[in-house]
Formats: sequence, structure tokens, C-alpha cells
Amino acid sequence: MKFKLRKVLVAVALTAATAAASMAGSAQAGTLAINIAFKGASQRAVWQQVIDEFKKAHPGTDVNVSFIDEEAYKVQLPGWLSTVAPDIVNWHDGERMAYYAQRGLFEDLSGDWNKNGWNSTYASTKEASSYKGKQYAAPTVYYSWGMFYRKDLFQKVGITAEPKTWDEFLDACKKLKAAGITPIAVAGRDAWTLAGWFDYLDLRLNGNAFHQKLMAGEVPYTDPRVKKVYTTWKQLIDDGYFIDNSLSYDLDAAQPFLFQGKAAMMLMGTFITGGFPANVKPQMGYFQFPIIDSKVPTAEDGPVESLHIPSKAKNKADAHAFLAFVETPEIGAQLATGLGSLSANSKSPEPEDPISKIGFQILANTKGGIAQFYDRDMTKEMADEGMKGMQQFIADPSKLDDVLAQLEQTRQRIYKK
Repeated sequence: MKFKLRKVLVAVALTAATAAASMAGSAQAGTLAINIAFKGASQRAVWQQVIDEFKKAHPGTDVNVSFIDEEAYKVQLPGWLSTVAPDIVNWHDGERMAYYAQRGLFEDLSGDWNKNGWNSTYASTKEASSYKGKQYAAPTVYYSWGMFYRKDLFQKVGITAEPKTWDEFLDACKKLKAAGITPIAVAGRDAWTLAGWFDYLDLRLNGNAFHQKLMAGEVPYTDPRVKKVYTTWKQLIDDGYFIDNSLSYDLDAAQPFLFQGKAAMMLMGTFITGGFPANVKPQMGYFQFPIIDSKVPTAEDGPVESLHIPSKAKNKADAHAFLAFVETPEIGAQLATGLGSLSANSKSPEPEDPISKIGFQILANTKGGIAQFYDRDMTKEMADEGMKGMQQFIADPSKLDDVLAQLEQTRQRIYKK
């Protein structure tokens, strides 16, 4: 009798232990760990808002979100991905995504793309979200790059329309300079602002396919097509179309040239619009970087922010559900407003801000592809050296061949090609 009772008690204990383990497993499965990089209170607030809405729609899922300042996040991300990973991380498309995808640290999301109809709604950012034909990113927002300009200064010198071609652009520069207005402000002390010029001249002269090969280290810097980018740029410098001593100014110091009417144009991303003074804002216009060769498919810089599921995530089921929730036109628009960007979802309502609206249309309608920006499309070491080379070129354009020869040596060392 005692023996039977002991057997029953052992069986009950085993059943209870199994049930507890099962409950612990399901509790763990019901907790979604999200790590979000953010800049400033408004970015944190919009992510919190979206997460709260997800929790309402999925009451059985407990969400544990960690907000980390963007600079600290960049340092910590590799450690998370290779050890105890969260279930969702936010990051960037292009080479920055591919870096982790090729190391097996990001989950393949191709199934989500097919199931959720993302191939059409995110068509313009699919290439940037892919590595070796598979998608590893869920795009959220991006921002446009283009030419900001002062409408009143254009009017003053008789420029009647926004320049659409390179000849029209050069003609506009000529008129502005003749009237004593510097055509273009540039913040060369911030080397990445020069990279915007390199990107656009290369995309317009050689197209995105060539640009991406160059970014991947597959093209010598001594290639005549690369040199043509710099000689086209050099013509603008030689003609005196940029502000003097541009290497002395960072972005904050260069923008007042535009605000004070001393310079008429600036190539920059739409993220700067929030800092326009109220009295200047009505005079600010924005147009697509001019077409240089009509035979080259028109591509744009549109750096994409994205969400990813780490390969070592524990709760992938809820992570996939979170991506499906966020990747909708409404949430895309909500994030775009809060993050000061544009929704990557082509079905999102267009933004109300006039400049954001133009940027949205440029990116949503581009047929030649969307590049991620110079230092997001290539390895960090090569990007740093490339941007240093741009500053050397601006300092002394006659040293162009030396700069390109040096970059070619660097390319061979880094890529061993």
C-alpha cells in the first residue's frame, strides 16, 4: 500500500513538474524582447507608442523593450547577436545588414516578404534588404536626399524652373555666381556630406549597379568611370560654385549660408528640415538631383532603417507577428512622422510637409534602385578612407590622380582583390 501511494505521489510530482516546465516555457514564449536604438525623446516616444499598440492587439504577449542610445547601440549590437540575443533589433539596410546576414546572425525573412505582400509594398527597398537573393530585413523608414534651394534667390536671378538636367543645373549656378550669390553650400568638415556628392555623381553618371560594385570593392579606383565622377565634381570646384574653405564648416556651420541667403543650394537629406528657422522655411524648396545621362536609370540615396530577427532569438513566433504588425501602411506613416523620416511602405499616406512629400514621391517612384549612402553601402574601413580621400581632393583638386591611386592601394589591401 505504502509502495503504491509513493508511486502515485511520484507520478503527481512528475506531472506537476512537467506542467510547471511547460508553463515556464510558454511564459518565455510569450515574452518578446526588443532592443531599439534611438536618438532623442521623440524617437523613443514613437517606438513606445507602436509597442503599446502591438501589446493591445496581442494581449497574450508580454513585451520587454530596451531603449539604447544609438552610439552605444552600435557598439553593443555584435555582442547581443552572438550571445544572448533579443527577439527584435532595429538596424540599417544595405551593407550594414549584409555584414550580419553573411555571418548567420540575422534570420532569413524571405517567407515574411512572400506571405505579407512586402514584395510589392516594399519593392523600392527590396534590393537593399537582400543578401544573396534572400531578405533579412523588414524596412521601416527612409529619408530622401536631394537639392535644397532658396526659391527667392532663384527668382531674384531669373531662374524660372527647378533644374532637371545637368545643363540646366550648370546654367543656374552660372546665373547665381554672376549675381554675387554662391551657388552651393557644402559642409566639407563633415566628410559624409562630401560622400553625398560622390554618391549622386556616380549614380547619375554610372548607375546603381556600377555604384554597388564599387561599394563592394569590385572596381578599381583607377577605373576611368570613377575618375569621371571626380572630374565632373572638379568642374564645379574650378568654376567656383561651392563656398570658399568648405572644409572649415561642419553641417551646423554650413546651413546658415543658406538661411542668410549667402548660398542658394545644398545637397542634403530631408532630415535637416526640422532645423529650418520659421522665417526661412517658406522660401526653402527641394528638387531631385539633376539627370546627367538620360540613358542611365535614375537611382537615389535613400538610407533605410529596418527591423531584424536575430538568428539566436528565443521567441521567433512573436517576433514574426511583431514584424507583420509594424510593416503596415498606417504604422509606417506613424513611425515616419515620429522619426522625422519617410515611410518605406509605398502604400502609406503621403506626408503633409511639402518637402517630405517631394522626397516621398522621388523615392517611391525611382526605377533605378535605392542606394543606402556611401558609408552604409561599404565596409567601414574603406568608407573612412574614401571620405578622407574626398577631403584631400577638395583641399587640392589637382592631386586627384594621387588620391585615386592611394584609394586603389587601400581597396586592394582591404578586399584583397
